[in-house]
Amino acid sequence: MVSTNIDVIVIGSGIGGLVAGAMLAYYGKKVIICESHTIPGGAAHSFSRQGFHFDSGPSFYCGLADPHSLNPLQKVLNILGESIQTVVYDPLGHYHFPEGSLPIYGDGSSYLEAVAKFTTQGAKELKLFQDNLLRLYAGLKEVPPIALRADFWLIPILLGKYGLSLLKMLPSLGDIGGSVGQIMDKWVKDPWVRRLIDLECFLLSGLKADGTVAPEVAFMFGERSNSVIEYPIGGSGAIVNALVRGLERWGGELLLNAHVEQILIESGKVVGIRLRGDEIIEAHIVISNATIWDTYTKLLRPEDLPASFREPALATPTVESFMHLHLGIRSDGLEGLTGHHVVVLDGDVDISTPGNTCMISIPSVWDSTLAPPGHHVVHAYTLESFSGWEKDESYPQRKREKAESLFRALEKVIPDIRQRITLELIGTPLTHARFLRRYQGTYGPAIAAGKGSFPGPQTPISGLYRVGDSTMPGIGVPAVAASGVICANTLVSVDKSLALLGSRE
Repeated sequence: MVSTNIDVIVIGSGIGGLVAGAMLAYYGKKVIICESHTIPGGAAHSFSRQGFHFDSGPSFYCGLADPHSLNPLQKVLNILGESIQTVVYDPLGHYHFPEGSLPIYGDGSSYLEAVAKFTTQGAKELKLFQDNLLRLYAGLKEVPPIALRADFWLIPILLGKYGLSLLKMLPSLGDIGGSVGQIMDKWVKDPWVRRLIDLECFLLSGLKADGTVAPEVAFMFGERSNSVIEYPIGGSGAIVNALVRGLERWGGELLLNAHVEQILIESGKVVGIRLRGDEIIEAHIVISNATIWDTYTKLLRPEDLPASFREPALATPTVESFMHLHLGIRSDGLEGLTGHHVVVLDGDVDISTPGNTCMISIPSVWDSTLAPPGHHVVHAYTLESFSGWEKDESYPQRKREKAESLFRALEKVIPDIRQRITLELIGTPLTHARFLRRYQGTYGPAIAAGKGSFPGPQTPISGLYRVGDSTMPGIGVPAVAASGVICANTLVSVDKSLALLGSRE
């Protein structure tokens, strides 16, 4: 057994794990992050092929470099003494429906004007809907994300420092725990706008309006309207690199090619981890950035958790996995190309049906260093079930067939896309699961509003905590960053977290 003086071990270097580890290092803890792969970042990692630099996951960002933003990631980078360069742009992107294309502006007035070209009455209803959510955002904005914890100290902090802000939120109290669908039903009757709201929710949470909790969309509308829409120079890997620098700046350590086989439990308490190769690292606090399903099946033995807890946790529903296309294409004649597109192929088919709604990102329109001269990088993806995928003789042909919806979507944006391709990578749910180490390659939990709650960072095992998208609502970078902040704050004294809060006000 290798004995070390480690305070905290973090399993996985996704955004949640990096934020938790870097914040705890800032707080003075001795932290090691163990990453199974050769590069950090989890679902936010970047990779390169033949001079093309691709994001593996997130594409949309708001408030990364805006000190007034509510984005928890921006606050964390500021605390760590790190920053990233960004390119600001608007519109955010274009939604392509069979009946036409809609630009999605951060500026609320421009957005409503664009919607009015499709439906005048719907635009009026959408304004009432947005105003309701922006009021909720205004209340939430007064409580900074770095104030949050997951223990009883949260209540005196909120009451003592933000009591007046909480009073202002009382009129929106019903909306905080409710779904976007409930607010939509109050204000929006127009079927076209209802589909638009469903699409916005689906892109954010993997669920339509009825299943998405209202604060998620309030945050999205608020940041989009009040902060800046931007892309990080260097892609999502630039964010990961900044967090790694922050971790190391404050004395933390990142271990790559360090695959954790098991979290070690003795008498109901964490005592460390066992790496592949049987190396043991001791610590009394372990934070898992793996999914809830991977943590409770692959990293723990069945007997480590009470069955009454383990079985309901593993029954948490999942959002489907993905098909991916990563392309390198010639860029000649595409000077007016914009970076983000969502294509709904069939208006008569539900937007959540795998293959019908396709997301497209072309980040080299903002950062030309991501592709060789005269070229663009393209990332397109759509939902796809994990079920039935096997690496058998039919696998290559099935990959090609399932990628066809993505090619058809891309042709709505770049009609001659197939003739421009110089590099083509097709990813399936098996690819997604393998490279992201995610249970069935899932996008995250599908916990619908009002039908369950997210568990937060704590577990029944003393010393074991969790971060990432299966701990709190809101799939995406801000939510997983917030999960890391909440976990880190919970593991230090309230005096330390309050001192940090005071220094940032």
